[in-house]
Amino acid sequence: MTDDKDVLRDVWFGRIPTCFTLYQDEITEREAEPYYLLLPRISYLTLVTDKVKKHFQKVMRQEEVSEIWFEYEGTPLKWHYPIGLLFDLHASNTALPWTITVHFKNFPEKDLLHCHSKDVIEAHFMACIKEADALKHKSQVINEMQKKDHKQLWMGLQNDKFEQFWAINRKLMEYPPEDNGFRYIPFRIYQATTERPFIQKLFRPIASGGQLHTLGDLLKDVCPSAITPEDGEQKTQVMIHGIEPMLETPIQWLSEHMSYPDNFLHISIIPRPTD
Repeated sequence: MTDDKDVLRDVWFGRIPTCFTLYQDEITEREAEPYYLLLPRISYLTLVTDKVKKHFQKVMRQEEVSEIWFEYEGTPLKWHYPIGLLFDLHASNTALPWTITVHFKNFPEKDLLHCHSKDVIEAHFMACIKEADALKHKSQVINEMQKKDHKQLWMGLQNDKFEQFWAINRKLMEYPPEDNGFRYIPFRIYQATTERPFIQKLFRPIASGGQLHTLGDLLKDVCPSAITPEDGEQKTQVMIHGIEPMLETPIQWLSEHMSYPDNFLHISIIPRPTD
């Protein structure tokens, strides 16, 4: 991969200032103060909210505490989506800090998967990495790694250790020079205005004529409504890691440098603010 290490670092160390508040109908023994955290964009809510849980459980009766879950403005937040994706999709045009509501009751079975331990997140994370490598290298790279390498990827993410994670992950971002890129790009496109979970299909980084496919080419092929009509005004924003990449950016470069640790490019299509 081309070594734009500064980009990788900037992506890794992206943070969202967040204010956690307890849902007003939760029964407490005394008033619950809000709790503030800087959340890593690349992590998962269930990996970084032990302190939140501890903070609010202090003011609650034990019998009132069941499974913790989070929502933002009425939308339950999916723990298996990376934090940065959740923010881009639901809150990217709101003022900071991001205000998340904490619940300990009435788990929304229809909207969220249960997550009873960090093993569940690890299994989900590794399944994504394996799926991404199947697309990029027919699973050859991940299958040649040892169990300890898989563990190092997970521990690097869980403990927020950039060097530890990238020592292994860079192997997943390499390809033979004669190929000019991956076999297919692992990506998922999420639309804020639809109930559909996400769009995912096979897309090659190199066109049959040898030219590099761009982000614009991907959107034209997979989600044309996200591209501005020539005569109309732009109604949507395309966000990755909180920024709007230029549509001319090669999709191979984005895949190498702007993927989340699960090795997928998570792309949010959100309504452009009208003010």
